[in-house]
Amino acid sequence: MHVITRSRLVEFWRKHPDAKTSLLLWYKLTTAAAWQNLVEVREVFATADPVGNFTVFNIGGNKYRLIMFIDYGYQKVFIRHVLTHADYDKEGWKKDQWYE
Repeated sequence: MHVITRSRLVEFWRKHPDAKTSLLLWYKLTTAAAWQNLVEVREVFATADPVGNFTVFNIGGNKYRLIMFIDYGYQKVFIRHVLTHADYDKEGWKKDQWYE
């Protein structure tokens, strides 16, 4: 999968250094994948959940949330949001134009 864009991960772990290892592992596993559907995503990340048009990943022992749009046909992952669990719960990210 081609991840767009890694810089969002870097920006987040600079603010939350304890997220770096988990985000790097997520990035490594994702860029090595060739997912065709959510079932295949869940073979690697069992807690991945569909929410609207997005797929949401638990990061760092459920402390953080990684929200993305996955285009299986073009093999691209668009990172839309990286949030703390508290910010995720505020649901502001659902106003994203790609949500629905």
